[in-house]
Amino acid sequence: MKAQAIRPYHHGNLKEELLAAALTLISKVGPRAFTLREVARQAKVSHNAPYRHFRDKDDLLAAIAGDGFHRLAEAMLEASAQATDALQRLMLSGHGYVQFALRYPDHFLVMFDYCDSLESYPEHAEAGDRAFQILLDAVVGAQTAGQLPAVDPKAVALIAWSQVHGIAKLAIGGHVPFDSEAGVLDFTDFAVRALGVGLMNLQP
Repeated sequence: MKAQAIRPYHHGNLKEELLAAALTLISKVGPRAFTLREVARQAKVSHNAPYRHFRDKDDLLAAIAGDGFHRLAEAMLEASAQATDALQRLMLSGHGYVQFALRYPDHFLVMFDYCDSLESYPEHAEAGDRAFQILLDAVVGAQTAGQLPAVDPKAVALIAWSQVHGIAKLAIGGHVPFDSEAGVLDFTDFAVRALGVGLMNLQP
């Protein structure tokens, strides 16, 4: 058997290659089972190369989580850009949230299940804060427009987040009766509309 070629460290896009290699391993063995040495092997670089960018495995997982939260924020903004009013913007943000989880399930698992200390990495934690702020801004916008009652906006945001996060977790775990992304997203749209009706009836 021919030995696998190992490339020396280079300055190009090695960091991105290592992140992609880590996600490939996560999809195969889960975030707890891989090592930086295995990431290097997957990326076909020397076993010391990852340490040029990541102190340890936790550092790499935090980078994946940060990248995931950045992608999540963009998915929410892209979905909500189609809205015609403030409440629909909130609802479409939920659509974008679930769509992100379906398309990036390994990111999603790292973000919420396998990165236990994201607050120790301010740069990546900021990406998570931004994603929640997008949701919170959508809630405040709907309240300002008179489409939601003037209750605690953070509480409303947490209710909305809990709903779409639950749908996302069930969907990527194969626990919903839909065999396509379109089916899951149609259900998501129905669920967030139902939630919107309930939120509109909250008493301040």
